Amino acid sequence: MNLSRRHRLTSHVETGAMNDIMFFLMLFFLIASTLVNPNVIKLLLPNAKSSKQVMKQPITVSVDAAGTYYVNKKPVNPTAIESELVALVGNVPSTEQPTVVLRVDNSLNVQKLVDILEIGNRLKLKMVMATQAQQAAGK
Repeated sequence: MNLSRRHRLTSHVETGAMNDIMFFLMLFFLIASTLVNPNVIKLLLPNAKSSKQVMKQPITVSVDAAGTYYVNKKPVNPTAIESELVALVGNVPSTEQPTVVLRVDNSLNVQKLVDILEIGNRLKLKMVMATQAQQAAGK
């Protein structure tokens, strides 16, 4: 009888690997949850008695395939673009930062775009290039 008590089997479950898996899952969910809404602040904004809304109207600078320049659909000489933009920006209140939307034909060389960007940089204007979204294949 003494022999049977000495060789008793014991069961033991190794949980070291389980701790590693749980740590990696926790780390994954923490990182994924910060990427979902990184800068969302929910606010209830106060009411105002006046209903005046400030509408920002962007300035549009376009260059067509023929190389004709337009500022707000008005044909402009390439040398007069800067003076035209200065005149338009002078009408915008100083509290608003004017935005210029660049619409350049894709067949033109990049230099025409760079020239307009340099003018915007000198005038300290915010410039955005308009693009056309591609449709999915098969539609």
